[in-house]
Amino acid sequence: MQSLWNSGEADACNDDPLLLRVYSSRLLGQYSHLVLHGGGNTSVKTQVTNVFGEPEEILYIKGSGWDLASIEAAGFAPVKLHTLQKLATLEQLSDAQMVTQQKSAMTDPTAPTPSVEAILHAIIPFQYVDHTHADAVVTISNTPHGLENIQSVYGDRVLIIPYIMPGFALARLVYEQTRDLDWSKLEGMVLMNHGIFSFGDDARTSYERMISLVTAAEEFIANRKVSLPTLAATAVPAVQLVNLARLRRSISTLSHTAMIVRHCQSERACAFSSLENVSHLASQGPLTPDHVIRTKRTALITSDTDMEQSLQRYIDDYSNYFSIHNKSQLTPLDPAPRWVVWKNRGLLSIGSSDKEAGIVEDIVSHTIDAIETAQQIEAWQALPAADIFDVEYWELEQAKLKKSGAALHFQGKIVLVSGAASGIGKACVEHFLNHGACIAALDLNPSIHTAFSQPQVLTLQCDITDEQQIKDALRATIERFGGLDILINNAGFFPNGQTIAQMDQTVWQRSMDVNLTGHQLLLKNAIPFLELGLDPAIVMIASKNVPAPGPGAAAYSAAKAGFTQLARIAALELGDKGIRVNTLHPDAVFDTGIWNDEVISTRAKHYGLTPEQYKTKNLLKTEIRSTDVARLAATLAGDSFSKTTGAQIPIDGGNDRVI
Repeated sequence: MQSLWNSGEADACNDDPLLLRVYSSRLLGQYSHLVLHGGGNTSVKTQVTNVFGEPEEILYIKGSGWDLASIEAAGFAPVKLHTLQKLATLEQLSDAQMVTQQKSAMTDPTAPTPSVEAILHAIIPFQYVDHTHADAVVTISNTPHGLENIQSVYGDRVLIIPYIMPGFALARLVYEQTRDLDWSKLEGMVLMNHGIFSFGDDARTSYERMISLVTAAEEFIANRKVSLPTLAATAVPAVQLVNLARLRRSISTLSHTAMIVRHCQSERACAFSSLENVSHLASQGPLTPDHVIRTKRTALITSDTDMEQSLQRYIDDYSNYFSIHNKSQLTPLDPAPRWVVWKNRGLLSIGSSDKEAGIVEDIVSHTIDAIETAQQIEAWQALPAADIFDVEYWELEQAKLKKSGAALHFQGKIVLVSGAASGIGKACVEHFLNHGACIAALDLNPSIHTAFSQPQVLTLQCDITDEQQIKDALRATIERFGGLDILINNAGFFPNGQTIAQMDQTVWQRSMDVNLTGHQLLLKNAIPFLELGLDPAIVMIASKNVPAPGPGAAAYSAAKAGFTQLARIAALELGDKGIRVNTLHPDAVFDTGIWNDEVISTRAKHYGLTPEQYKTKNLLKTEIRSTDVARLAATLAGDSFSKTTGAQIPIDGGNDRVI
C-alpha cells in the first residue's frame, strides 16, 4: 500500500486542522481495502473560540452516515473533548446514554451524530486519530492463531486489544488498559477481528502510519505466497434463471419488501462457489462484525437443484440462531439471506435497491478474498455467533439502516421497457427510475447505450423481432437484477402514410413485425419471469388509431389493433397467474421520434391550424407529452390499479371520435 500524500494539496489546507482532517480522511477512503461504504472513522482534536470568546477543546469526529472517500468538513461532528474524556471514567454507560451524552456535548446541534467510537478517539492522546477496517489486518486476526499472527507482524509497534463490542465497552476497556501506558512508543492499535487505529500529532504522520501498518500486514500475507484461484463462468441454463427469479420472489416475501438480486459470475466468484468446503467457509461469519447489518451472519448455500429447500434450511437455521442468542426479548429481524453462494455458478448479492445490493456485492467480494487468504495463512475463523448476534441486534447499528427514509414507490421493482432510447419509452425509464425501480432499457438503436448513465439502468440493444435477442436481453436482465415485475411494451414505428391501394408490402410487413409480432415474442418470453414477479403488471402502449383510425395509416393501425387484441387475450390468459395487462391509447404525442417540426407544420397546415393549435387539437385543448404517458403507464403498473386488468385507457386530451 502506497502513501497518496501530496504536499501541495496538503499545503492548500492552510494548516487548518479540520481541513487537513478532511484531506487525509479522503486519502484513506480511496482504498476500498481500508474502508468500505461508510466504514472506519477519523478525528482531530483542536481548540476553538466559543460564543463567549473562551477557548474550548473540541474533538471533530466523523459523523454517522458519511463516507471517508467523499467526506467534507460538514461531515465531522464537533464534540466537547473534556466531556468525552470524562465519560470514559464511568464504570457503566448504556448505549442509549452514550449517544445522548455525546449529542448533548456537541457544539453544533445541526451536525451529524458523532461516531460510536467518539469516546475512544477522545482518550487517545494524539491530535489526529485514524481508524480503518483494513482487510489485511482483519484477515490475519480472523485465524485460529490470530493473536500470535498479529504479534508477529507488529511486535511492539501497536497495542493489541482483544475483541469486545464497539462503543462504550471498547472505550472503557482501552481506558482501563492504558492508564499507565506510554503512548509515545506506539504507532497504532489493533482491535482483534475489528480493525486498526493509527495516530499522530499531525495529519500526515497519522495517515502514513496507517499506510505503514497495513503494508506490514500485506507483506505478512505476501510472504506466504497467497495466490487466489479463478474459474471462468459457465452459462446458466434458462430453467435456472427461472429458479433464480423464484428465489428472488421468496426472499422478497420473507423480507417484506421488493429485493434486487445481483448475480456475480466473475472468475473469483465462480472459483469460490466451486470450492468443496464452501458451505463451511461461508457459514462462519462476516469479515468484520459491522458487516452483519448488510450481509447477515452467513450466506445461503444453494445449488441448481435445491434453491427452495436450501432457503427453508437457512430460515430454520436463522430462527435457531436467534432463539439461542436472544437474551432480552428482542424482536427477530427478517430471516432472509443477503448473499448467496450458488454452487459452481457464482454469488448472489441481495438488497432493497440496486445500490444496497451493490454494497453487499462489494462487501462479499472483500470477504471471500479474506476467507481464502486466511485459509492459505492458516484457516478462516470468524468471530463466534454470539458476538455477531450482539452487533446484528445492537440498537446503534440498526439505527444506521433506518436513516434512509421512506422507500420510493417502485423501490426494488424490476421494469423492462422496450423502445427506451427516445420518446415515450425514454420517459417511462426516467419516471420509473425516479421512483426507485431498476430498469432494463431495450432499443434497436445503439444510442440506447448513451441514453442513460445511472447504474440501475441496464441498457441493451435489442431488435424485438429477433427472438434470440429477446432471450439474451431477458437473460441479462435476470442475471443483473434477479427477476422481472413490470413490462412496458412500447417499441414501435410509424410508417409513412400510404393508402391501401398504394401499400408497399415491405412497409406493411415491417409494421406487422415491429408493432405486433415483436411484442408477441417479448410477451411469450417474458411471461415465465413475470409469473414469478412481485405484483406483476404489463402495460401495452397502443394508439388512438385503434379506436379511431385515419386514412393512410393502414399498416400502423392494423398492427396496433392486433397489438391491442393481443393485450386483451393476454389479460384473459394471465389473470389467474396474478399478472395484470392494461393498454394505453396515446394520441398526438409530439415529443416522440415520429414527429419533427416539419411534419407538425405540414399536418397543421392541412387542418388550417398553427403548429401550437394543432398540438392542442383535442377537447381539453392540452398538449400530450411523453412524460404524461409515462406517468399514466406507471400508475397502471402501480398500486392504484392493482385490481384492474384488461382495461383500455385513452390519453389524448379527449378525442370526439374516440368518445
